[in-house]
Amino acid sequence: MIESVHTSRRAQTRLKGLAKLSRWQEHVLFTLPATLTGAAMAARHAPGVTPDARVLLVTAAALLAVTVAFMVNDVEDAPDDAREMHRAARNPVTSGEVTARDGWIAAWVLGAIALLLYASASTAAFWIGALTLALAVLYSWRGVRLKALPVVDVISHALMLSTLLFLAGYFAYDTTPGRVWWVAFGLGLISAYGQLYNQVRDYDMDRAAKLHNTANIVGRRGTQRWMYAALGAAALCLLATVIMGLWPLWLALVPLALLPLLWRFRPRTDMRGTEAIDLSGRIQWSFFIAANVAALVWLLVEWIG
Repeated sequence: MIESVHTSRRAQTRLKGLAKLSRWQEHVLFTLPATLTGAAMAARHAPGVTPDARVLLVTAAALLAVTVAFMVNDVEDAPDDAREMHRAARNPVTSGEVTARDGWIAAWVLGAIALLLYASASTAAFWIGALTLALAVLYSWRGVRLKALPVVDVISHALMLSTLLFLAGYFAYDTTPGRVWWVAFGLGLISAYGQLYNQVRDYDMDRAAKLHNTANIVGRRGTQRWMYAALGAAALCLLATVIMGLWPLWLALVPLALLPLLWRFRPRTDMRGTEAIDLSGRIQWSFFIAANVAALVWLLVEWIG
């Protein structure tokens, strides 16, 4: 009886640890709008396209694929996270809630399910999803570790956590984006900003772990300059796509309507829940909440219209 209770508790601890390993609360807010915007763009610009169940398939696949990326990252970063108390407590592999083997098994299972969902959406979405999952593993796996290669770390991050998510949503319906490529490029720049922001925030810890990423080469101040440059380029790209007529102008009303609420409840932490390093970090939550609401409203309008 006592042994069965211990077994049940160990199973519960493992399940909680795997849920913690997914870090879903850190990536759902950017995974959803990227994917849904891709589908909405296809519905607006591709001839004869109306949103259907494929958007649900490709969105579920994207959520699982990004979860794989975060799981593999924590499994492979466990030895480095053990150096710092806060990161050690956050990482369930380091804290002993799950083993590295548990994490890898969960990642492979979720990755297989994601591929099946991508394939159910469209052949093109499957190949984009396969590339996303490949980057999800190679980005952190110590056999390759793209995150430790200067410039490559930023490009692979932007592709895996933004551009490819958007393209999977679009290619679920149409394979000729045309000018919509500019939207994919702009979203990639936003993700590049996010990666550079993370490197500025984690600069000292990454140097202690001997992670030779972009920030390690150009320094903290240089990384911050490139971070703002990426953000500025993303804003210019957004302006260009508005001028091209790629977005419905009424969509701007959604974030404007949310502005009073977002201003009142603005946090002082960034997306990871740590203290923001600057103003851009403090508005990350607000930006992505507005992006989620706008993407959902737009998709619903296209669906029922």
